[in-house]
Amino acid sequence: MTLGFVIGESKPTVVTGQTSRSLPIGEYVIINSKEGKIVGLVEKSVVSSAALGDVKNYDETLESIEVAALNKRDKSHTAMIRILGFLESLQKGKAILPAIPPTPGTEIVKATKDDLGQIFGPENEEWIKIGGLLRNPEIDSLINLNKIVSRHLGILAMTGMGKSNLVTLLAKQIAELDGTVIIFDYHNDYSGLDFPKMNVIDAKINPRLLEADTLSDVLEIREGADIQQRVLRLAFTPEVKESANFWEALDSQVQYIGANPDRKEDRHSADRVQDKIDDARHRSSEILDPDMSNPVALIKEGRLNILNVSEFTDRQANVALAYYLQELLADRKAAVNAKGGKTKSKRSYRFNTPIFVIIEEAHVFIPKNEDAKAKYWAAKIAREGRKFGLGLCIVSQRPRDIEANVLSQMGSLAVMKIVQEDDQRQIASAAESISREFIGQLTSLNIGDAVLVGQWVNLPAIVHIDEMKGKKIGSDQDAVGEWAVAKKFEEVGAKSMKDLTRKDF
Repeated sequence: MTLGFVIGESKPTVVTGQTSRSLPIGEYVIINSKEGKIVGLVEKSVVSSAALGDVKNYDETLESIEVAALNKRDKSHTAMIRILGFLESLQKGKAILPAIPPTPGTEIVKATKDDLGQIFGPENEEWIKIGGLLRNPEIDSLINLNKIVSRHLGILAMTGMGKSNLVTLLAKQIAELDGTVIIFDYHNDYSGLDFPKMNVIDAKINPRLLEADTLSDVLEIREGADIQQRVLRLAFTPEVKESANFWEALDSQVQYIGANPDRKEDRHSADRVQDKIDDARHRSSEILDPDMSNPVALIKEGRLNILNVSEFTDRQANVALAYYLQELLADRKAAVNAKGGKTKSKRSYRFNTPIFVIIEEAHVFIPKNEDAKAKYWAAKIAREGRKFGLGLCIVSQRPRDIEANVLSQMGSLAVMKIVQEDDQRQIASAAESISREFIGQLTSLNIGDAVLVGQWVNLPAIVHIDEMKGKKIGSDQDAVGEWAVAKKFEEVGAKSMKDLTRKDF
């Protein structure tokens, strides 16, 4: 079915179409050029009226509406169409752009299911379905799992737009393929899921395994407290690390340093460090465990592992994430090098197959213009992880606050509704395949809609993500409902108390 024709100046990458109707953003079209069929994506759609283009007042507007209704040529429908490549090459998984732009007057037709089905639904085992094309819901949208594990993924959206749903969908499908997934669950959103092959872990930190400056973060010693940090560094000796009673040994060593008559100025700082140690022993005993084995040993291969870090402070969670990332990267390096015979090291490894790590609230752990231990290891995995089978997924509602060097290394992106212009600019910088015009449409997406770009899809696409059935995750609290239930309990309790009082008399 003919939709319109190419008009005006055309380029090998973009054309303008004059169409018979308004084309929705995200619709795919076929441009019947002389060189072959070309697939295009509508990125901008404009409707104009000759009669209503320059009205000056209300009465003139009413008159112009009547004139426009009588003139079938009054309305003009134009669309900016991004050229994605020749149809035949795209169906084979390759994007080849035309060397010569389509000639003005070239026919534009609607893309059919036969045209697009093979592009968006390759029949290979590494491709999994996550939804359907928003403008062509009869066409499934599949993504390439190998590409997100090797080239990483970013999931970016405002709160409540469906990030957690997409994370759950991906994690569940990877686990069903016997893959290993680890979600760092910052708000304890995922532990209530009821899926096979799930392993829920309350993350812990073994302080014996840390460096002194990292232990300082765990104990919440403030960054500017140089003397307290020096006291802790001197006290955190190899003998303390190996002591049977870790906290007692560390406390005694700090007390000993504070009692040094040659450094009386250390006494007060040592007392403050002892207070921090006491807090850690009693208030944080559930997350700081010097008697546990390596925390990484709790992660199970071939499972969806939920690491709950909701009980940690931000600094403690940062330390925990950094530790896990460091250990996972070292483990995968050891595994790959051992299998390839590239090392003489006898270091053992736990994981025989690739791992996909998902970091919720990534802006907290990978902040722009701030030093953070987790950011260092996340950046290192973003650079090196693909060689060792360690994939990274960063999830955030504030892309503007994520370190740009890390975000730019996410080879694929799922972008849902984003309103803030700073966030849109950050996304545009990270994803060259998204035009400014396309970025501007992110404000109009609904819950569950997403723009998919990068190596995990054959073409940029606007899709509607399948909704995961079962427990709602990352959802808003039903405050009104909970208040109503509480009120009913209060009324029942008051009535029961009144009845008991009557019986007593």
